[in-house]
Amino acid sequence: MAYDYAKFIRPGRLPHIWCPGCGYGIIMKSMLRAIDSTGWSKDEIVLASGIGCASRLPGYVDFNTIHTTHGRSLGFATGIKLANPALKVIAMGGDGDMSAIGGNHFIHACRRNIDITVLVFNNYIYGMTGGQYSPTTPMGAKATTAPYGMIEPSFDIARLAVAAGATFVGRTTSYHAVPMEKLILQALNHKGLSVVEIMAGCPTGYGRRNGQKAASDMLIWEKEHAVPYEKAKNMTEAEMAGKFAIGVIYKDESRPEYVESYDRAVGLSKRG
Repeated sequence: MAYDYAKFIRPGRLPHIWCPGCGYGIIMKSMLRAIDSTGWSKDEIVLASGIGCASRLPGYVDFNTIHTTHGRSLGFATGIKLANPALKVIAMGGDGDMSAIGGNHFIHACRRNIDITVLVFNNYIYGMTGGQYSPTTPMGAKATTAPYGMIEPSFDIARLAVAAGATFVGRTTSYHAVPMEKLILQALNHKGLSVVEIMAGCPTGYGRRNGQKAASDMLIWEKEHAVPYEKAKNMTEAEMAGKFAIGVIYKDESRPEYVESYDRAVGLSKRG
């Protein structure tokens, strides 16, 4: 039986703005199924986003949502969580939003270990504003601002999150729709800063310039280059060349959560 997504969609908000073949619709559906599995009410949930293709998602869904300034979704999300810790806060944005202009917010949210779930939609490009390269554009790939190929090394979002202090880090792709749902659900249920990096195709801004003209080409690429983390751990660097691990990459339940530490420091009783 088909899943009823309509119960989470705001009336009159569709059709969406994403290009045909964009992986972001798949992400939205996986996220909605994961949220539904938590049993949380719509009023308990807050989605915060910045600017970009990924950041338009909160406009379509029937939760408490806030569409903020470029790269600042985690700043707003942190304030919301501190003001009302009972809320289930999800921050989302693209690779540029989270690792370029919002990079400082990202690393410090990880460092604090505040109880927020962060979804990073990584399509290697600034899709909305013209196809400029981003901090995750692979070396050699072409973009409007890298017509001869990218010469800068790219960020590994998941490794960056682990190094910065996030206590749950996972990675998936828009091809792996059902595993993505399960991974997001684990992140939602984790107490602390959770990061899920989602590799997603942008056939318009990235694929056409880089030999993947159809959305199916990008999905096949994701399937062929993703390696389950448990398998990847036992592979050599040479065997993993050009590939990436998916699944739960890091989890630590021993570190204190930021809001609880803050409340103890200022003498507040338990809230929420």
